[in-house]
Amino acid sequence: MQPRELIDTAPIPGGQELKLYRRGGDHMIVLDRNELMSSRMSGSEKALAVLTLDRLKNVGNPHLLIGGYGMGFTLRAALAQMGPGGRITLAELVPQIIAWARGPMVELAAGCLDDPRVRLVEGDVAALIASAPGSYDAILLDVDNGPDGLTTPGNDRLYSAAGLATAKAALKPGGILAIWSAAPDVAFTRRLRDAGFLVEEVAVKARDNGKGPRHVIWFATKR
Repeated sequence: MQPRELIDTAPIPGGQELKLYRRGGDHMIVLDRNELMSSRMSGSEKALAVLTLDRLKNVGNPHLLIGGYGMGFTLRAALAQMGPGGRITLAELVPQIIAWARGPMVELAAGCLDDPRVRLVEGDVAALIASAPGSYDAILLDVDNGPDGLTTPGNDRLYSAAGLATAKAALKPGGILAIWSAAPDVAFTRRLRDAGFLVEEVAVKARDNGKGPRHVIWFATKR
């Protein structure tokens, strides 16, 4: 097997260090020993956008908040499904992630960051959520490997009872909080329900071809 090549590293504000690797035509972003994302597995990240917008099909020109650019799979899938009047606010905490999208992974990015429907904010998605009550038709979070602060301990507040209440307040009536996870979490499902959301937990495969590990997306609708 071809060895992977370290391309760059990036400090996470308040957290650890991300590493960008390349093996042939594939890229991987790694935290410690955890492969957070890979260009070979994008199915569930795309599903985060596609399945959210399916649930918003009666909303004209939706405004989405996406937390975490990653490799842009969720952003590109949302843009492909949205009409010209839709809007996406994209929050990315690690500036180097955006530099990678415009540099070594520019072909993978395919110009999505320059789409006029996208507003890029280099900062904490939690701050955006807290500052914009009643603003979003959907909030899509893929900033950790699940509902805990893996990339930075500060992200724990996103999944706490207080954080869920703040996210709920940032949604419009009928809005959706969609959260990606590498695995189920019964306690978090209960926490979403306790926050007053109508909760749907959907299992999705990691790869576009329906193979690979099974991931989870929670769709929590504001009643």
